[in-house]
Amino acid sequence: MNEISVITICFNNLSDLQKTCQSVDAQTRPPEEHWIINGSTTEDIAQWLEQTPQPVYRKWINERDKGIADAFNKGIDKATCPITHLLNSGDTYAANDVVEVVHAFFQKHLSVQWISGNIQLTRGGEKVIVGKPFEKDKLYRGMRSVSHPTWFVKKEVYHRTGGYSGDYKIAMDYDMMCRLAHEPYLYLPKTIAIFDDTGISSSQYIKSLEENKKVYTKHFGPSLKLTVWQWRLRLLHQLLQSNFGLWLFRLKKKLGLENW
Repeated sequence: MNEISVITICFNNLSDLQKTCQSVDAQTRPPEEHWIINGSTTEDIAQWLEQTPQPVYRKWINERDKGIADAFNKGIDKATCPITHLLNSGDTYAANDVVEVVHAFFQKHLSVQWISGNIQLTRGGEKVIVGKPFEKDKLYRGMRSVSHPTWFVKKEVYHRTGGYSGDYKIAMDYDMMCRLAHEPYLYLPKTIAIFDDTGISSSQYIKSLEENKKVYTKHFGPSLKLTVWQWRLRLLHQLLQSNFGLWLFRLKKKLGLENW
């Protein structure tokens, strides 16, 4: 009863998609299905999917979409398994047993509706692993290391909360997390994914903060705590652009504090 549908959206990035597919195919327990939602304007991804032998669990649609949120929703609609995982093209599983471990975790905790874990990413030029349990009272801090590529969510949850919103170009995952806040949740202390940090949320960090503020205000109203926290994040972001800031971060990592 805990079959898993992995959903990968892609757009004109064949090499990234191939990297993600290799990661899925290397799993000790492959997912029951792997949907590729291809909204590309070029033909290379479609040709690769159609002309290269693929595992039986891999399925795809090749058609234009209205953006990231629309592509997410298409994949969720196509998924037939009770549990969904959105693994974007370029992102990979951190180990070959991730799907197997997640399957067993849901089997053990039958009432849980969504989970998150740890993620490997790059900060200040350093590879770090971050991840914290979700806490509703700290939503003003944004994603707060509850990284979207580590979420596994039961499909029925999306029926209750609605799909990803096309109103946001970057913060559609944060908007969804605000809507997931009251769903039964557990943290899985395992590194789930390796994040491709070339995406829009990394390259447009300040804009992502602005969208997060709009999302939080929409759901919970104005917040002084949110304003103060975002000024802190902006200052830290600017600090990391300097050599002194990079030195401080490397020291922080040596002390084992990169997740704080």
